[in-house]
Amino acid sequence: MKFATKLIHNSSSKDPHTGAVSVPIYQVSTFHQENIEAMGEYDYSRSGNPTRKSLEGTIAELEGGSAGFAFASGMAAITSVLLTFSKGDHILVGKDIYGGTYRACTSILKDHGVEVTFVDAQDLQDIEKNIQNNTKGLYLETPSNPLLKVTDLKGAIALAKKHNLIVMVDNTFLSPYLQRPLELGVDIVMHSATKFIGGHSDVVGGLVVVKDSSLANKIYKLQNTIGAILGPQDSWLLLRGLKTLKVRMDYQQKSAMKLAEWLLNHESVAEVFYLGLQHHEGRDIHFSQASGPGAVLSFKMKSVELTKAFLKAIRLPAVAVSLGGIETIVSYPVLMSHASIPKEEREKLGITEELIRVSLGLEDVEDLIADFNQAMEVRI
Repeated sequence: MKFATKLIHNSSSKDPHTGAVSVPIYQVSTFHQENIEAMGEYDYSRSGNPTRKSLEGTIAELEGGSAGFAFASGMAAITSVLLTFSKGDHILVGKDIYGGTYRACTSILKDHGVEVTFVDAQDLQDIEKNIQNNTKGLYLETPSNPLLKVTDLKGAIALAKKHNLIVMVDNTFLSPYLQRPLELGVDIVMHSATKFIGGHSDVVGGLVVVKDSSLANKIYKLQNTIGAILGPQDSWLLLRGLKTLKVRMDYQQKSAMKLAEWLLNHESVAEVFYLGLQHHEGRDIHFSQASGPGAVLSFKMKSVELTKAFLKAIRLPAVAVSLGGIETIVSYPVLMSHASIPKEEREKLGITEELIRVSLGLEDVEDLIADFNQAMEVRI
């Protein structure tokens, strides 16, 4: 079954009790037990809910995993995965990561006695030389946020397996439509489902998928104990969003390509970062492990003044945090997604005050280009 069909027709797409083609919202906190000595599958919605179960089954099937877990946010999902490590453990984390993940690694994990070393995930030698006797995990984003740097997943997985490391990948930017890391040998995949999976900027959620049953047990224990679960209505919204994932991303990718090519030729733009462009570093590796460039690009203006003028003048897109919605979203990483990373670290990574990130929506790209053009002409 091809991916587009699987989005609509999967093992969790219909209500098993009524045959409803949209799984109902089981807006309930607790469940009556007919026999107290033989409890039913559901007893309390923190521990399990039929709507959430449908979402968890769907994302597991789409990613090629054995179990899925739905959390209250992407950061709840990521932090829960990180908390599977214990005091005395050491993990390697790619330097190019979302600011919230950086904050979790440098505060929550540190407070729990887990050591973190940030590595250049594009350089397999840098990963290997930082592996210690107590190293237990490798955390990656590919493509990275916001400069779309690419990690060779097959190479990183082979290296990690040699040292018995658990490999974790944030797959938010591409979704299971364009990249399925579990099929390459990754152990845990995470999503901020707020983004492309939800797709409409109307729900906050996080998803985790695993293959191994022991990892599944660990993550379920954390999900149930901490209680950062996704509610039934939000679970239903994500199920609805998933059904149009392919058609949305197909359109958004085409628009991203046209906008990237236009930006590349504008006199006010210094650099453009997009995996669809032939010159993008790591492009060949990316297309060996993914089937599309995605719908997010970044670019640098030639000065901070031009950058700020553009952000004030742009009209159609939302100037906001987040990405993956039906509306184009323009983001300023140094004050938004990556504000929690110290300035000196951001600048080493290339996340400077001239950098703008764009997530393409479903508008007509010609209207977007016209708006970008007028905004580039404005001066402070």
